[in-house]
This record gives sequence, structure tokens and C-alpha cells, in this order.
Amino acid sequence: MSALNRVILIGNLTREPELRYTPDGTPVASFTLAVNRPFINQQGERETDFIPIVIWRKQAERCSEYLTKGSQVAVEGRLQIRSYEDKDGIRRRVAEVIARRVEFLQRLKKSFGEEIADEKVENEINKVSLSGEEMEKEENL
Repeated sequence: MSALNRVILIGNLTREPELRYTPDGTPVASFTLAVNRPFINQQGERETDFIPIVIWRKQAERCSEYLTKGSQVAVEGRLQIRSYEDKDGIRRRVAEVIARRVEFLQRLKKSFGEEIADEKVENEINKVSLSGEEMEKEENL
């Protein structure tokens, strides 16, 4: 039986990426992507979806280093629905995109204010490839 779970989004970050490390030292970054819907509602307004994104390893560090609130990116990954128990013991479910690739779509600024060309950063990110073992590990996270 075949299955397909692939998501492609283009939008803007609503906040700075949050970089954390797992107990074994693996970097993981998360941010929220604002994606405009392609239509206007009855009130004449364009609605926006706010989608949580999670990215792992070297790309997580690159996103944390170069992206800021408002940065426009393209995200390719898979949809994941997971459940957890909150601090009050209530079972919660969350949908998030586990990014496989994040492409920077505009000129970026480093944290110290120096402008850099997005092509250079995009090339650096695209050089980060996952081995079969890493892909399998990532799918199981």
C-alpha cells in the first residue's frame, strides 16, 4: 500500500526561530509560518493560516542564524499530528510540519545587522543532505 505525506508552503515567519538541543545534542528549531489563503472572505479580507514548523540538525542551526521575524521562506516537509499531555494532565493534539528543507526567498540579515546574499545561504543549506540513516532517524522522531 502506497502513502504520500508531503507539504509545500511559502510564507513569512511570525517570530524568530527558537533553537533547542535534544539531550544527545541534536539541534532542533521551531517557528510559526504565516501563510495567506488564496481567496478573500465575505468581509473582503484575506485570511491567514499560522502553521508550526519544526526543522532538525544543520538546517535548524542555519534557520536560527539567518532568519528573523518576517523572513519569507519556502518549506518542504511532511505533516505530523502528535498528542501530548499538558501540565494539567489534559490530552492535547497538535499538527505541525516537520520540515525537510527550508529555502530562504529574500535577502537576509545576520543577527549583527550585516546583509548577506540569500543565494549564498541557500547554497549552504542545500549542501546539507541527510544520509539514509539520518532520514530514517528523522522520520522516527
